[in-house]
Amino acid sequence: MFLAIDQFNQKHLLKTKHPRKELLERFCATKATKIYQDDAGGKSYHVGYAIQGMWFTLYKLSEFRRP
Repeated sequence: MFLAIDQFNQKHLLKTKHPRKELLERFCATKATKIYQDDAGGKSYHVGYAIQGMWFTLYKLSEFRRP
């Protein structure tokens, strides 16, 4: 599962393993552009998608368990 947060701070829970595909279906789009973010060392990382003028930052959700 993934959580997508757009530029307006709205949260979109994505229930599949393919966040790009689900976002495209949800917003009736055919194209997504990757969004990159630089870290302090200058390395770029893929952090989300831009779809129809909206920017989505993705977060991967996992179950929390303590031993």
